[in-house]
Amino acid sequence: MTAAGRELAGTVAMITGASRGLGRAMALSLAGQGARIALCASAEGSALAAIAREALAAGAGAVSTHAFDVADPAACVQAHAAAEAALGPVTALVNNAGLGMRLISERFNTEPTRFWEAEPEAWARIIATNVNGAFHMARAVTPGMIARGGGKIVNISTSDLTMVRRGYAPYGPSKAALEAASRVWAQDLDGTGVTVNVFLPGGAADTDLLPPGPEKKGADGNLLSPQVMAAGIAWLCGPASDGVTGRRFIGRHWTVPGAPPPEAVSPPVARPSIL
Repeated sequence: MTAAGRELAGTVAMITGASRGLGRAMALSLAGQGARIALCASAEGSALAAIAREALAAGAGAVSTHAFDVADPAACVQAHAAAEAALGPVTALVNNAGLGMRLISERFNTEPTRFWEAEPEAWARIIATNVNGAFHMARAVTPGMIARGGGKIVNISTSDLTMVRRGYAPYGPSKAALEAASRVWAQDLDGTGVTVNVFLPGGAADTDLLPPGPEKKGADGNLLSPQVMAAGIAWLCGPASDGVTGRRFIGRHWTVPGAPPPEAVSPPVARPSIL
């Protein structure tokens, strides 16, 4: 591997929801630049084992795997400790784990489910993963980052329209809550060297959050590749983004993979315009 391919050799990234979709694409991007990666998924299985092999083949400095539920705060603390024991201090957290509307209905994108028709248990699971899970993970990694004087927290979100789209509760509102929390966390961490940013594809992506079949597409009729996240996550988790915090970046705008800022950096958006 060339020196240029080792730009993140000093990065230890912990990625939740890493076994497929956006998480897999981001993990392989970081691996390709030499990062050490803690790959996290909700369960052991072939998908988690496969991304571990792929990350090593792509050039990751080292890889560890962790199966746990981000909705369990104790499990998050334990997984963080295990990741640091295996790889060293975590310098970047990517909060990507998420549950979507398929938990409410497999037909949500063609037959919107009205909020009062949602099962409370499914609603609670989505909130527990998408909002509370990100909090539990950030709470686990932040004290160590503060003590070391730096770190990166990247929260994966969704488009503004999805946050308030008919039939997309609670998934859309859960991401609105995560973005609001991200802005608070960035302010709470001001002056510590720890940054918090939001990153999103910029449209519906080809992941398991959408039901399979001919209707698998976004509301605009398009479907983005998970690869739209690859260039941006490397910048957000690496030293080039030091000091950048409280911002919102869109993956599909990263039109020059590998180029340095400002050429490659997605136009930042201060906040989602959801009202």
